[in-house]
Parts: sequence; C-alpha cells; structure tokens
Amino acid sequence: MKYDVADLSLASEGKKRIFWADNDMPVLAAIRRRFAKSKPLKGKNVSACLHITAETANIARTLKAGGANVVLCASNPLSTQDDVAASLVKDFKIPVFAICGENRSTYYRHINAAIDHKPVITFDDGADLVNELHTRRTKDAHRIIVSMEETTTGVIRLRAMANEGKLKFPVIAVNDAESKYLFDNRYGTGQSTVDGIIRATDFLMAGKKVVVAGYGWCGRGFAMRARGMGAIVIITEINPIKAIEAAMDGFEVMPMARAAKVGELFVTLTGNKNVIRTEHFRAMKDRAVVANSGHFNVEIDIPALKKLSKKVKRDVRHCVDEYILKNNKRIYLLAEGRLINLAAAEGHPASVMDMSFSTQALEAEYVLKRAGKLSVAVHDVPAEIEQRVCRLKLKSMSIGIDELTPEQVDYLACSSEGT
Repeated sequence: MKYDVADLSLASEGKKRIFWADNDMPVLAAIRRRFAKSKPLKGKNVSACLHITAETANIARTLKAGGANVVLCASNPLSTQDDVAASLVKDFKIPVFAICGENRSTYYRHINAAIDHKPVITFDDGADLVNELHTRRTKDAHRIIVSMEETTTGVIRLRAMANEGKLKFPVIAVNDAESKYLFDNRYGTGQSTVDGIIRATDFLMAGKKVVVAGYGWCGRGFAMRARGMGAIVIITEINPIKAIEAAMDGFEVMPMARAAKVGELFVTLTGNKNVIRTEHFRAMKDRAVVANSGHFNVEIDIPALKKLSKKVKRDVRHCVDEYILKNNKRIYLLAEGRLINLAAAEGHPASVMDMSFSTQALEAEYVLKRAGKLSVAVHDVPAEIEQRVCRLKLKSMSIGIDELTPEQVDYLACSSEGT
C-alpha cells in the first residue's frame, strides 16, 4: 500500500482520537453498520481531498465499510492531524497522502496521488482536486461519476466552471444542503474559529472590538459566539440583505475602511480574495490581530502585508507571525492566513460533522444508483437525504417532533379552503 504521512509511530494516539470522535458521530456510525452489510459502494474507487481529521477518518471508515477503495489527501497544507493520518494507514489500511505543514509542491503531489487512484467518485473541500482534473489531469476526468463539494469556496468555484461551460462531470453541492450549512457552517465554524484564535493567542474576547468580514452562515456563527464571550462585534458586508440582517441581529455594521481603524481582532469568513488589503493594514492599530476562517488564505492580502513590513518575525507564538511595519506598528497574522480553526485547533466538533459526513455518505450511495443519469451540472442534495439525516440526528439526541395529521396534509394540498 502506497502512502505518505509524517510518522507511523503516531498511530496509537491517532486511533484514540478517531474513536473519541466516533463516540459523538452516532448517525454516521449507524450508516457505517448498514453499509457494512449492504456494500453499496462495492469495488468503487473513491478519492477524498479533505481535512485529515478524526471526523474525516470516520467517513473514510464508513466508505470503506460500504465496499469502496478509499484514498485520502489533504485539502489544506496545515489542516492534517498527523496522528490521525498515521492511524488511518496503520490501523485501518486506508492510504493517506498528507503531512501537516507540507509545501505547495508536496500538496499537489499528494492530490495527484489521489487522482492516480483512478477514482469514480471524489470528495472535495475547496475544489482543488476537481480543479486539477479540469486543468492538468483532464484525461482522468472521464471516469468520474460524481464529485461532492462541502465548502462555500468550492461551490463558488464549481458554479463558475458550470457557468463558463467548463464543468466535465456532475457535482453535488453538499455545502448548500440545509443539513450542512445551517449547522456545520454556523455552529461548527463558529465554535472552532473561536477555539483556534484563543489557542493561538490566549486572546480575551470580552471587551475587545472584533471585526467579522462576511455575515454568511460561517460569519454569523462566529459573530454570535464572539458576542457571547463579551466581544464588541462589528460586521463588514458587501450584500445589503445580509448587512440589514446583521444590523437587526444587533451588530454594528460598517465598511472595512472604517472598521480597520477601530478593530483589535479581524477575522475573514467570506470565500473571496483580498478582503483585508493594503489600505486596511495601514489603518489598523498597533498589535492588531488578523485571522482567516475561509477555506483559502487569499482572503487576507498577505503579499501586501509583507510589502508594507520592514521585518517579519515567524512563530513569536505557535501559529502567530509578527509583521513589523515601516512605521513600527505591529500586526499579528495567525496561521499564515490559513484556516485558523484547523491550523491552530482541531476543526469542527465531531457532533456537527456527524451530519455533514452522513449527508455525503448517503449521497454517494444515492448517486451510484443513478450513475450516468445525472446531467453535467452542480446539483443540490435531495430533500429526502437531508430529512433522513436530520431525523436520525434528532433520534440520537432523544428529541421527538410532531407529524402532520391527515387533515393537515389535506389542508396544505388544498387551494380552496381559506378563512
């Protein structure tokens, strides 16, 4: 078995972490037990470009239980948990190509190793694997039945490909599933972003002015939690509807040019590039802290920050680089501008990833039954899969809900009954 991980001797700690996460992923565990019996993915090659975490390990185990031949690579150079990668190889015989801190060359070598596996289904987090199949590895695109994409950033890229007529195979926008973004993006990103910032900085949220760039589901999740810890939260937005929503949720809303002058901690969660750039760095206070919780490190214009600086001190604290500007003002960049919740913490809690990964596992089964019937486009997750995942999650939480009575069903289907 070919693989490339940091150190196989870390496997015992990784195995503990995998099983600890599994305790909080009961829906995925139930699907894994069923998959082990029915083998819906039998003999299918699957390549997943995801964050190599304990939670990801459990969907990999589920896909393998379903009969798939699974290979994993990292979707971010800093998000791999090396002990988990080692355990997947040693204990679960799942090939992994991922090392925390790998350089760009190694990162893409690992993605190509996943493509060399000749997958018919791919799982992606940011669309780097799919993008490789559309650029340098186009000869391998023909065998892909479907790809799953679980990030806002990735879906943006894939919809752009579809609009330009460049998409070569069907894609499922897992990120757009309500069972994903309402929970994973809001509660998962919200909590794990706070966790990563505090681990990196020992930053006291209470009383601090925290600027949140973007009021999508990730942004509002982080904003809610920062406010809950006593922070004075400022929202920056480009979407007037989201800006009004943020204002009505009780947050102060202003352009980044104004926020840059007053903020003490800045966090980007937009999916766009250069959200914080030269003019903003110049306006910031001494010792401002800047972090990103969007998928790619392009949200912060790091080259511009380097150009403004006369000196850069690396790792003044773990995951903290100090940029000393030419006027001696200091700006602290966390995790090299990469995903702070994974680079400095452990990513989303397992409980919320239980829903996201369960949705993807069931979707893989669903699309295989319809192989060749899906159009080349970006598709939504079927409502029945979302309903099923949420009902299983409620059951695992010992929560019951009402059902419509026959009279209510008839009323909802009737156009004549009114006042």
